[in-house]
Amino acid sequence: MNPYTWVWPYVRRNRFQLIGATVLIVLNALAIVVAPLLGGMIVDQVIEGGHTERLVPMLAIMIGVTLARTIMRYCYTILFERLGQNALFDIRHDLFAKLQSLDFTFFNTTRTGDIMARLTGDTEAIRHMLCWVSYNAMECVLWFLAAVIVMSVINVPLMIALVVLTPLIGYLTFKMSGQALPVFFNIRQSFARLNTMVEENISGNRVVKAFAREAYEVKKFEKLNRDYKAQNMASATISRRYLPPLDFLASLLTVIVLLLGGGFVIAGRMSLGDLVTFNGFLWMLNQPMRMSGWLINDMQRFAAATVKIRAMMAAKPAITTPAVATPHVMHGAVTFDHVGFAYPDAPATPVLDDINFTVEPGQTMGVLGETGAGKSTLMDLIARFYDPTTGRVLIDGIDAKDWPVHTLRDQITVVMQDLFLFSDTIGDNIRYGNPQADGSFVRQMASIAAADQFIAAMPDGYDTVVGERCVGLSGGQKQRLSLTRALVKDPRILILDDTTSALDMETEAEIQQHLATAAAHKTVFIIASRISSLRHADQIIVLRHGRIVERGTHDTLLAQGGYYAETYQRQLGANEEGGEDNG
Repeated sequence: MNPYTWVWPYVRRNRFQLIGATVLIVLNALAIVVAPLLGGMIVDQVIEGGHTERLVPMLAIMIGVTLARTIMRYCYTILFERLGQNALFDIRHDLFAKLQSLDFTFFNTTRTGDIMARLTGDTEAIRHMLCWVSYNAMECVLWFLAAVIVMSVINVPLMIALVVLTPLIGYLTFKMSGQALPVFFNIRQSFARLNTMVEENISGNRVVKAFAREAYEVKKFEKLNRDYKAQNMASATISRRYLPPLDFLASLLTVIVLLLGGGFVIAGRMSLGDLVTFNGFLWMLNQPMRMSGWLINDMQRFAAATVKIRAMMAAKPAITTPAVATPHVMHGAVTFDHVGFAYPDAPATPVLDDINFTVEPGQTMGVLGETGAGKSTLMDLIARFYDPTTGRVLIDGIDAKDWPVHTLRDQITVVMQDLFLFSDTIGDNIRYGNPQADGSFVRQMASIAAADQFIAAMPDGYDTVVGERCVGLSGGQKQRLSLTRALVKDPRILILDDTTSALDMETEAEIQQHLATAAAHKTVFIIASRISSLRHADQIIVLRHGRIVERGTHDTLLAQGGYYAETYQRQLGANEEGGEDNG
């Protein structure tokens, strides 16, 4: 599909504006021939013929037509701008909606800066094409045709002498078009890399300053900036190569008219008025020839911009809902049936291998293991952020693949290690999964998460706006807000991935006590590095290298003397210290 076919459905939605603007462009092109014709008539009839009484009517007609053309051009310029903005609104909407439908696999392999480039620079190139290039190209074509037709009527040999340059101009334009497209595509790629680097630097500015690596980051930016400059200079080189010859050929038209047309007047083969008329139409040939290079440049920029956007629009999520899936009422039973998993970009490296367990509704499972053992990946399979490579994950005895994705995730909440709060009020962040939650329920859940007290102490309480990247909140406060948000959603399955790692032991114990009551009827999974967070679970599994190496209750695992017991002894020997802050 070429870029023009792809963008047409968005333009078609505004077809009435397009039709109205096109009609005005055609009328404007017809009206534009009036002034040169009248100019020639004034020379022949008024100046040379002496019919001075015709001067005022002719000037009045010229002024009226010029005023009408000005109004028409203003109107169709506004219509094209509105058409372009409406189309761009729909494109951005579809792009963002597509982003929401894509899963972890896409975001793991696509740079943030690349996505932002598609939503900003690439869409702007599309807007420029629809709002400016489109009507300028139509004007140039209509002007050229109108000029050729009228000039043919006046003097065919002189018209042919002018139009003979057209094939050469067409050849140069074709060559320029072929060379410009890959260059503009490279510009988009370079811009995306630059965007990514800046986004990462801003997000990681604390790390940069903590390691005093500002100079290194400046050099890294300088390298990408130079590449972006080089790509743009490559575009400028193409323009330098082709635009001056195109401009020269357009200017040559004036020389041809003066030399050849002047000779025809002297020889009596055309009147002076016809020469004036011819000269008045000259810009209608000159302007399209001058503009052709710039318009081709902008068209190729548009084509390059649509490549990435069309690729993202065509991306398919790996996690889909089958057409026959029907909603179910979730109770919360979870079964892993010989589950194995490897990430799509590393299929030869299994992360999980032959995982088997069952958790009944209302039970709590604890998961312990070294870093990289596959604990978080295990939880990602429950929420179906990924599908298992082998085996099945069953929810209430039904394969997770047979559940509607939205229904499944609506009843499962994961409090992830990578904490994130939106730049919004604390109250709206907490209600994110349950916007209808009333204030008393929100405060109740905040109390369970030991968050109500510090929220109330903030300047505007629950209406306090959380700054970008949660600046001003400690790690413990962010964890408690994330836990509150999960509890307010009131899911059937609650997954806590190292949720209390930044809390002191006393606060953690308080949360665990309240959580046991609040989540009594929920299925709870707790990933933790502290034994204190797991000891009251109904069953505990220990992962190592993606396999379950130990399973049982707290007491049975202590009696086995394995990794769990060793971890318990180390933490007990450290007097169960491990809190990083008091939040």
